[in-house]
Amino acid sequence: MAERFFLYDDLEDTKTRFVSFMGENQRFDLAIVRSDRYYGKQLVLDIQGSRFAIIGEDDLKEEGYLEHVFQLSEEDAEELQSFLMEIV
Repeated sequence: MAERFFLYDDLEDTKTRFVSFMGENQRFDLAIVRSDRYYGKQLVLDIQGSRFAIIGEDDLKEEGYLEHVFQLSEEDAEELQSFLMEIV
């Protein structure tokens, strides 16, 4: 068997915050991972929806971004955006 070729194989200390909150229409269960890996952005995992994105303040300001990435309605995306703006 040929040797495995890694593009990278790094270990990094991270800080993870688990948060759950109820919106008007749905519950949000998130894991927010902070590391130096993504240039100040955070890895946001939607545990219930099995989706994730690397998100920074610029992404939150992009119209339709959260709706697309997390497959949310406009109303639900606004609730998520409001929460993420507080922590990003």
